[in-house]
Amino acid sequence: MESNRQRKVAQIIQEDFAELFRKQAAESKQSILVTVSDVKVTADLGIAKIYLSIFPQEFRAAVMKEIEENKTQYRNFIGQKMAKQVRVIPNLNFYLDTSLDDVEKIEKELRGEGDNPIL
Repeated sequence: MESNRQRKVAQIIQEDFAELFRKQAAESKQSILVTVSDVKVTADLGIAKIYLSIFPQEFRAAVMKEIEENKTQYRNFIGQKMAKQVRVIPNLNFYLDTSLDDVEKIEKELRGEGDNPIL
C-alpha cells in the first residue's frame, strides 16, 4: 500500500515529466506525443518507475532509447525540481506502457474485427 509521501512524490514526478515532454514535443520538428501514464515510487523513495505512452508507435523504440541515454540529465532535472522536498532523488526507471494498445486490441476482438484462431 502506498503512503501519502509516495503518492505525493509520484505526482510531482509525473507532473514535471509531463511538462518536460510537452515542451520537448513543441520544440521538436517531429510530431511525437510522449505522455506519462503512471509513476510508482518505492517505499524508501529510492526508485521511481515511470510508465510512458508514445505515439505514433513507429517512434517508440527510438524515443525510449533517447530517454535511456538521457536518464542522468532527467534525474538532474527532477533533482532541481524536488531538491527541497526530498533528501534523496530517486533513481529513474522508464517503461513503455502498452496498456492502451491492449485495450484497443481487446475492443477490436469484441467487435469481431480481430483474428479469430478458433474459426
